[in-house]
Amino acid sequence: QHVSKCTVRGKNSDECYNYVKVLVPRNDETLFACGTNAFNPTCRNYKMTSMEQVGEEVVGQARCPFESGQSNVGLFAGGDFYSATMTDFLASDAVIYRSLGDDRPVLRTVKYDSKWLREPHFLHAIDYGNYVYFFLSEIAVEYTALGKMVFSRVARVCKNDNGGSPRVLDRYWTSFLKARLNCSVPGDSFFYFDVLQSLTNVLQINQRPAVVGVFTTQANSIPGSAVCAFYMDDIERVFNGKFKEQRTSDSSWTPVPEEQVPRPRPGTCAGDGPASDYKSSVEFPDEMLTFIKSYPLMDEAVSSANDRPCFTRTSSRSKLTQIVVDVSAGPNKDHTVMFLGSDDGRVLKVLARMHSNDSFGSKLLEDIDVYNPSKCDVQGQEDRRVLGLELDKDHHALFVAFSSCVIRVPLSRCSKHGACKTYIRNSKCFLRSSRCADVRCGFRPTGLYVNLVLSCSKFFVGLELRSLHVFYVVYFCIPFETCLTDF
Repeated sequence: QHVSKCTVRGKNSDECYNYVKVLVPRNDETLFACGTNAFNPTCRNYKMTSMEQVGEEVVGQARCPFESGQSNVGLFAGGDFYSATMTDFLASDAVIYRSLGDDRPVLRTVKYDSKWLREPHFLHAIDYGNYVYFFLSEIAVEYTALGKMVFSRVARVCKNDNGGSPRVLDRYWTSFLKARLNCSVPGDSFFYFDVLQSLTNVLQINQRPAVVGVFTTQANSIPGSAVCAFYMDDIERVFNGKFKEQRTSDSSWTPVPEEQVPRPRPGTCAGDGPASDYKSSVEFPDEMLTFIKSYPLMDEAVSSANDRPCFTRTSSRSKLTQIVVDVSAGPNKDHTVMFLGSDDGRVLKVLARMHSNDSFGSKLLEDIDVYNPSKCDVQGQEDRRVLGLELDKDHHALFVAFSSCVIRVPLSRCSKHGACKTYIRNSKCFLRSSRCADVRCGFRPTGLYVNLVLSCSKFFVGLELRSLHVFYVVYFCIPFETCLTDF
């Protein structure tokens, strides 16, 4: 019935299937799933243990997109479901939405207001502290004179937001703020990677909470990709900074003078800091609510860690699409390794160096062609774009998702390395009997191996060089029982 209605409304049959777009844990026992359902989005709850449906179906509008190609994110935080997607059949109304909670009202972003959202592509959402953060790319309202420039943004809302007064922002967010993410190579003329493609959850980078993302150049620019890290306290600092305004439709965007910012400070959570005297956002003064409705954009951009990308790739026509990061790689669990998927079916394994005093820089360890035509081609058609990466550290594997298949890649591929130069770069390999062997796959710390790495010291990037002449790599190893096979 839904399929026939869908085709009657002008959609082709391929678009009228049920594409699952939301699959997130609601709690420790329940899984929340939503599908497009032939342009009639619908959600259900399932028991995690038996996959048995729990309760009735839930309307998916504003929680799930109508079409498979539309972007969306969703997560549960404090019992509420936070979603970002399109709310209508024509995909004209983008929304950041909160629903399904017992104690909090349903809230959304202001409708059809380009200052809040303008043709957004939603990438990720994170529950962190008092806020839920949304990461997206959108058409930059502050650069309309240059055409449709895409900028990457981080937006946030307070988890205790109850909406505004009956006069201003009733049933809308009172805490919505957004800022640009600046991933660029510094110089006389900055080179920008403006389009966010993928982002991690919060990690510890240099003992500071941070997120790491893949960014690419504009669609009509030369192809290029970069990886940038952003510290959460830098994001907070920007949200506590100046607001941006455009006084007239013809004028440039400039900072809002501090004396024009009302009190309590717009974007503050009720009961916290400057708004500690207010028990609920519904009590906020109309002046504050009117201000944040008009000026949700911050003036300053969030700078990346060390004010530069930690890895760039500009010599290839392909672009990076996905990222997953292991912050405890190597035998001593003290390395950061990034796995980067591309739009031509490859996975790059990169040893990340993100410390400001680090002279080595990030190093490309491996460039692996993962796409398998025999498993992934559909009717002779290839779709080599990597759509997802999932790290399974317990089984030392990386799962790579394409549109029509999932490929499993072992984290340690030491048999592929022969020369000292290549094995020494792999955080999960060591030299044993003149052969490269897996640290995790076949050995665990307790016996004794000493590797003299004299001729290769200039290539060594796994640990600090302790001597100008000789470097010793020591592992304590014994065999262990299981070893996962290669793909």
